[in-house]
Amino acid sequence: MSGCTAPVYGHRTASAAANCPVCRYKSRGRRTYSYFEPTPIPSFSGGSSGRSGNYNSSKGRTKKPSWSNSNSSIYYTPAEIKTLTPARKIVEERTKKPDLRDVFLCHAWDDRKHSAKDLYDLLVSKNISVWFSEKDVPLGTSLLREIDKGLAKSKIGIVLVTPKFLERIENSGIADKELSALLATDQLVPIVHDTTYEELRDVSPLLASRSGLDTSEETMEVISNKFAELVAVELVTQF
Repeated sequence: MSGCTAPVYGHRTASAAANCPVCRYKSRGRRTYSYFEPTPIPSFSGGSSGRSGNYNSSKGRTKKPSWSNSNSSIYYTPAEIKTLTPARKIVEERTKKPDLRDVFLCHAWDDRKHSAKDLYDLLVSKNISVWFSEKDVPLGTSLLREIDKGLAKSKIGIVLVTPKFLERIENSGIADKELSALLATDQLVPIVHDTTYEELRDVSPLLASRSGLDTSEETMEVISNKFAELVAVELVTQF
């Protein structure tokens, strides 16, 4: 008699066991084998976004920028790559300068313990060095002066656009002054959160003209991964 075929075919179904020259005899009268139906494994794409495999393509995210690692599972739209490319060039130019933060986080004061802090924590978890007012403005110092120094010592700037941020701009608050400095350069990358570019356009057409990233389309986790790719530059030592 031939041997059991389980090592080759496996007895995952009743029919497989029944076709085995050994186990089919055991199954007569009483069932002594066991089998299981394999559980379908869901397909995911886009790193930690937790979205289905066709999410990227359905949203037009089918491209990778030149600075993206070949093993990366993060995809971009052509518009996102166009937006981030000038910032990437600045990152590459400024990487050799000493003591620069990767990112200056511009946000509304009201968001400092909420969405801005959430974004800060995510960026830091990706080993991104971030200038953040809650951490980098010493007590008793001039906020405007510290912001000015933070902008000068950062490679690029992220503007977290929230409903509170729009209020600050309309009222010419601190966020408006930070924004003015960032708009004068190509350092600026907006992230729209809990609002829309249409609402931003009503308050700051100049900022709205710079397409960026949107948390209604991607999670902050995925967006922080994109910034981790954006600021990662490998320095080549010359001998």
